[in-house]
Amino acid sequence: MQNFMENPHETQLRTFNYLIGKAANTEWGKRYNYKGINSPAQYRKEVPLNEYDDLEPYIKRMMNGSFNILWPGFVNWYAKSSGTTSSKSKFIPVPKENLRGCHIKGSWDVVTLLYKGRSDARIFERKNLVMSGSLSNYEGNHMTTYGDISAIMLYNMPIVGRPFYTPDFRTALLPDWDEKIEKMVQICSREQVTMFGGVPSWTIVLFRKILEATGKDNMLEVWPDVQAYVHGGVGFEPYRSQFERFIPSDDFTYQEVYNASEGYFAIQNDLESNDLLLLLDNCVYYEFLPMSEFEQDDARTIGLEEVELDVNYAMVISTNAGLWRYMTGDTIKFTSLSPFKIRITGRTKHFINVFGEEVMVSNTDKALAKTCDEFNVKVSDYTVAPIYIKEGTKGGHEWLIEFLKPPADLGQFSKRLDESLQEVNSDYEAKRFKSMALENLTVESLPTNTFYKWMEKRGKLGGQNKVPRLSNNRKYVEDILSFLKDDNGH
Repeated sequence: MQNFMENPHETQLRTFNYLIGKAANTEWGKRYNYKGINSPAQYRKEVPLNEYDDLEPYIKRMMNGSFNILWPGFVNWYAKSSGTTSSKSKFIPVPKENLRGCHIKGSWDVVTLLYKGRSDARIFERKNLVMSGSLSNYEGNHMTTYGDISAIMLYNMPIVGRPFYTPDFRTALLPDWDEKIEKMVQICSREQVTMFGGVPSWTIVLFRKILEATGKDNMLEVWPDVQAYVHGGVGFEPYRSQFERFIPSDDFTYQEVYNASEGYFAIQNDLESNDLLLLLDNCVYYEFLPMSEFEQDDARTIGLEEVELDVNYAMVISTNAGLWRYMTGDTIKFTSLSPFKIRITGRTKHFINVFGEEVMVSNTDKALAKTCDEFNVKVSDYTVAPIYIKEGTKGGHEWLIEFLKPPADLGQFSKRLDESLQEVNSDYEAKRFKSMALENLTVESLPTNTFYKWMEKRGKLGGQNKVPRLSNNRKYVEDILSFLKDDNGH
């Protein structure tokens, strides 16, 4: 890791040459003449930017048994991702080279950096728990298996790690989320867990069930040796106070990772800072598209050598999963150029910009966390949508929030949340000036378990599925409100 931090550009060029050379004889490589590509500049000129829809026809053929399409050979593993802006499932190829050289390698990097941060870590003395999804056989080809990337990684866990994992693999990979949680409660509450990982919302569900079953006040009474939580997938700040209540200890480590279905991209390497170290030798070649050019037809990506601090970029990757100039949908900012460190700022399609306010998830997470702290309020989850301008009215934002501990005065909370959002986003502040363009945001408090029941209805429980935080339209908010109305009606 020290080598790629000290030699970032050489490392990325070596990765680029490996990927292009390896895929030269695939159908994709022949189509874009990979044998004739000699530089990243030529690659950017010859190969178009791609979203999932562009690669989907190739991936479907691969899942049905075709060889040498986007990557050499036959690929039998696929990471299923619902995304956060579409209900349509995505299937990301996970060739064995990608599984070992990117995802599992990233897991070893996490352990490396955790031990670097705290030398007393006991990962290989006690048990470790990771909330994973499940696996399924593809109907079109019995040799093809798909599921959450967490489940694929668990199933292919190196032998050295298996004695230190809880629960048993059969339980961990159960497809029924409710059954899985109940069995994990029975098994894991009796183990001595030292490290756990998973999406915060589902981890909280497990903890509540364990405390309910054991009668304990907090998780330290269940797992006295617990030391660390590895989290990713969503902004953690809205959940931090809940975890501090579950684990009331000053000697507990929170480590953020950036592991998506498409690859293991970054890890918090300094436990005193929220920045994430970009992993440059995990078989991922990076490009970056300035968000100021995102909608332009002639948008130009840049390489690592041209990036600047504090500029919002859409991340573009090429990997040994057969993803070529693939737009992940994530946006990031660089916080350090030596070594290269980033922060995730949101999604290219997971934002609100109906009125030019350019509000991203990082803004709403920060504003909500600050307001909750001021009002001594706790939140389970939330989603935000625009309120469109109609004749005689101004626009605004509508927040649907499920509170664990609601505010005494929802109106005052809403007013302060609006002010907090203005403090972290100057564009929103400008639109809110004297309420000339936007009115004060509105907050609706949802009944307990609304998001859980809504996700269950959509078949999106567990694993990589997350409540969509922001949407540039009212699709999710209207669906939730309609579901709530139907649920109350019954």
